Amino acid sequence: MPGPIQSIERAAAVLRLLARGPGPLAVGEIATALDLAKPTAHGILRTLLGVGFVSQDENTGKYLLGPAIGELGTDRLDVNELRSRAIHRADALASRSGESVRIAVAREGRITVIHHVFRPDNTEQELTVGEVVPAHATALGRVLLAYDVAAKPGALERFTRRTIDDPAELDRVVAQVRRTGWAGEVGEFHPDEAGIAAPIRARGGLVVASLGVAGPTDRLCDNQLRIRPALVEQVLAAAAAIHRDLSVAQ
Repeated sequence: MPGPIQSIERAAAVLRLLARGPGPLAVGEIATALDLAKPTAHGILRTLLGVGFVSQDENTGKYLLGPAIGELGTDRLDVNELRSRAIHRADALASRSGESVRIAVAREGRITVIHHVFRPDNTEQELTVGEVVPAHATALGRVLLAYDVAAKPGALERFTRRTIDDPAELDRVVAQVRRTGWAGEVGEFHPDEAGIAAPIRARGGLVVASLGVAGPTDRLCDNQLRIRPALVEQVLAAAAAIHRDLSVAQ
């Protein structure tokens, strides 16, 4: 039996991204959001434009949904399915990193933790499933901001002296997340805690959640408060593995 056709999956991801985005998007923005090469994204857009599924703004050159496709609803992966598919990868990440692992999604404009694996050191810990965390001050939230899964908050509440509360600075940080594919924060939500997160992508490349580790600053960072690269690689590898699992399962 023939397998799935990757180009169709990618075209569907482009349409879903445009359907739930804040407005028209440039080809570079679409390529970054879906982790595609820019020429690949351009080719998909030109094809969708030709059949009327996508339109292009004459003034800006940006793309939006076309009249032929009508109004697309937001496509979200079922949370229970996501959790069941990711649980073993999250457990493995906690074991390798020695830190707690969480998965978060955007719900009604808020970043909500849907899965939490305790750090494997037998210390007393509090389950945070259901906790709402700030988008601007956590690595989990910044990933979802970077890929337009969550809306940018209006007021940037200050939780510690390190919390970013300047919208322009947050824009720069979010742009950096899109460039690198991962987010970090050091002492911005809790003063002595740091976090690292990466996007979880469904089939076709659409970001549906974020996966991250959190722990004491002195374990996640070096003595200059720089995130440890080895932990970043572990988080990225776990997120990529979940993406592969979801692609096979869907």
